[in-house]
Amino acid sequence: MSNEKHEKFLPSPAVHRAGPQHSLWSIISAISFYWFASLSVVFLNKAILSNSENKFPYPLFVTLFQLVVALVLLVVSGHLGKRNRLLSMVPPFEFDLDIARSVAPLSVVYVLMLTLNNLCLQLVEVTFYQVARSLSIFFNILFTYLMLRQGTSSGAMIACSIVVLGFFVGSYGETNFSWPGLLAGVGSSIFVALYGIYVKKTLSIVDNNQWRLLHYNTLISIFLLTPIVVFSGELQEMWREVYFLGDLSFWALMSFTGVMGFMINTAMFLQIKYTTALTNTISGTAKSCVQTLMAMVFYQNPISAMNGFGIFLSLFGSGLYSWVRYAEMQRK
Repeated sequence: MSNEKHEKFLPSPAVHRAGPQHSLWSIISAISFYWFASLSVVFLNKAILSNSENKFPYPLFVTLFQLVVALVLLVVSGHLGKRNRLLSMVPPFEFDLDIARSVAPLSVVYVLMLTLNNLCLQLVEVTFYQVARSLSIFFNILFTYLMLRQGTSSGAMIACSIVVLGFFVGSYGETNFSWPGLLAGVGSSIFVALYGIYVKKTLSIVDNNQWRLLHYNTLISIFLLTPIVVFSGELQEMWREVYFLGDLSFWALMSFTGVMGFMINTAMFLQIKYTTALTNTISGTAKSCVQTLMAMVFYQNPISAMNGFGIFLSLFGSGLYSWVRYAEMQRK
């Protein structure tokens, strides 16, 4: 599964009240683990889909395979969690048909979010990836008003305006511009925003336990995506065109990427547990900045001055929006 989309598994953390003080080593370890898992997913998926010597341009199959890996890990973690304190946060796997029916709309949104995210990552440069997907803030504000009838503060609207401006400036200045990649990024942003809203609406069905929700969501998503992969023609094309399907190293890479996608959930849980809401917010924004800088160094993508300014505006606006929302939570 792909990077930012996996971070949406968990709902936004509540502001931490007075609680136990954790050691500096625990805090640093939690943040480092989150950064490692999140950055790994982005660059590994990019390598699989478009940048590796063994190019594998099948985003639907990649998404399905990584969901299967996540489901296996959920089942195993839930079983081991009965005896292992480290995994006790993951409940035993369960399936109730009535709950599944209620979770299904969320899973439809989730499948579209993951698929479009991987397609965007395949079609655009990693340096432009954050810009292509930056409109999730705009759509979050829009859908929150349309679906939940909740307004947004002027500060958040200003931050959102900066993000939107960065999107247009960055898109116009992108050297290796791709309309399909841009549209996939916008589509992914739409479903990221919808996913966050549907998670909040669906959590009560599973007693506000995000891991139980993840059980149902992952399994249902596999059922939804499997026929799409079959009828898309990806399997037939893979069989004809891909000469390295028997290469164990390729499947090891695919499996490791799936493991990292699953680990983002644990990493987010630990980062929320061992840090404050503000640290969690700053960490996510800083990680996006580092991700863009790493892509510039690793891939040597040509970046025009306008494109660079657009990337800066998108990252700055996203960070400002996170700060404004955090300050609002503190006041409440």
